[in-house]
Amino acid sequence: MIEVRMHGRGGQGAVLASLLLAHAAHRCGYHVQVFPEFGVERRGVPVTAFARLDRRPIRLRTRVLRPDHVLILDPALAHYLPLTDGLQPGGSVVMNAAGPEALEPFARTFRLAWVDGSAIAARHKIGTATAPIVNTTMVGAFARVTGLVGKDDVAAAMEELFGAKAAVNRAAAFDAYDAVQVVHEPATAAAGV
Repeated sequence: MIEVRMHGRGGQGAVLASLLLAHAAHRCGYHVQVFPEFGVERRGVPVTAFARLDRRPIRLRTRVLRPDHVLILDPALAHYLPLTDGLQPGGSVVMNAAGPEALEPFARTFRLAWVDGSAIAARHKIGTATAPIVNTTMVGAFARVTGLVGKDDVAAAMEELFGAKAAVNRAAAFDAYDAVQVVHEPATAAAGV
């Protein structure tokens, strides 16, 4: 089983990112499970979304405590939340950040990657200039770093989920897929990589 944990703030699209990943993974033959965790206030507060992928039916019904991969939509969360707690050695951290220095606090036992998903989303007018919605850009970057799902699977999942808005989201995801930078590659890789 491959487990993914996504961290963001309400309004950035972490919950929809997990759903998008699930749709793309299902197209690749995975059984999937996704669910969010947030309080009563959603806009601007920390939100965690979880995804599980497996080739067999998933019967586990708990939070993801030992993820294989972590996707971070808001780099500021790294200053006060333990985002990589339980992350498997060799797992991936894919972060929405303006540069690689945002990854400095993380252990070198993980694959570390960054992409400026906020700039890409703003360029494509997804959300607003001051509050871009980075879910699709980050799923595009995540697909490239982990190899769990393909670019075409992400695009097809967007068609299913977004209808008329699929084209702009697909363009942003593909831009992020092409722009993501891996800054550290560990000696071992986690499951599904």
